[in-house]
Amino acid sequence: MKITFKWIAVLFILAGFGAIATPAQNGRETYTGTVVSYGSGRNIRTTTNTFTLIINGTTSDAEVDRAVSILQENGQDGLLESIRKNDLGSFSVGSRLGRTLNGVRIENVDGKKRIRAVFERWLNFTELRGGYRSVDYPFGYIELFIDPVTGKGDGTLIEAAQIRWKRDKRSDDYVVEIENFATFPARLMGVQLRRS
Repeated sequence: MKITFKWIAVLFILAGFGAIATPAQNGRETYTGTVVSYGSGRNIRTTTNTFTLIINGTTSDAEVDRAVSILQENGQDGLLESIRKNDLGSFSVGSRLGRTLNGVRIENVDGKKRIRAVFERWLNFTELRGGYRSVDYPFGYIELFIDPVTGKGDGTLIEAAQIRWKRDKRSDDYVVEIENFATFPARLMGVQLRRS
């Protein structure tokens, strides 16, 4: 079973309305917390680890418009190729080597700061050698909700995501669909803004 996230006619990194100042204007932001990953398939064990999210900048509206156009014309492979060199921060779990954030948007939603980020995910040798279906899910996706007063919050991590541009059957509008390869997305808990 897969979970699908949809946003009408906008890319997951598009904030559009209510955007706030970028971290690059205010200095670097670092968030830490615990990631709880739920097993699926044959491996049903739940694992926990620490994570660190560092944000150095955000994706501009013009870059988002360009990314949507590339997704429409060239699919997720074209999108990944076009954003691969963007360096807006990093995301690391435990002692694993951190992944570079390729797209970041920050906005205010119901009095909370919402951070959405996408990155080229970790691929292991077994996936690549075996040509498994999970290779078709090349993105990692993070969504955090942070209380601006306390700097605390929680969120979701999709460790293997596929991004598509398709027509929604219910609304008949085109949507960007983010599909999770796993049964459930991982939870980001005890998230805390590290003050410098």
